Amino acid sequence: MAQVYTNKSLKSIFGIALMTAALGLTACSTSTESNPDVEARQNNMKNWGDAMGVMGDMAKAPDTFDAAVFKEQAAFLAEDAANPWGHFADKAAVGNATEAVWSNADGFRAEADNFQKVTAELNAAAQTATSMDDVKPAFGQVGASCKSCHTDFKAKTD
Repeated sequence: MAQVYTNKSLKSIFGIALMTAALGLTACSTSTESNPDVEARQNNMKNWGDAMGVMGDMAKAPDTFDAAVFKEQAAFLAEDAANPWGHFADKAAVGNATEAVWSNADGFRAEADNFQKVTAELNAAAQTATSMDDVKPAFGQVGASCKSCHTDFKAKTD
């Protein structure tokens, strides 16, 4: 049986659709302006989070350890570890960064340097790993580095 719409129900459906579209446009226009530096560094860090998630799943269930996959993810982190830091040069490109990125530039640089160091160590350990036990300490250091930097240099979100 075909659905029959009255003028009142069509107006209601149209009104809801129009309101939804307007709210969507309002959300777009009131959001933080897109900035290529913010997008680049957020993309880098999202990809790091994805890699950490793959390895973290193996850490949670060591019997699922796949040396080739872990090695690939660790290599990615080590190779990509230097990429986002240049995208913090513009103080107006805030994104999710706190003001401390710029007011405590030396501390931020130390965090970035540490991340590069610990990802290189994880990658080195992963190259010969045969179990999660072989990489767990280095993996923990990478996680600690992420957390340490986010504590002071990433804006808290609800």
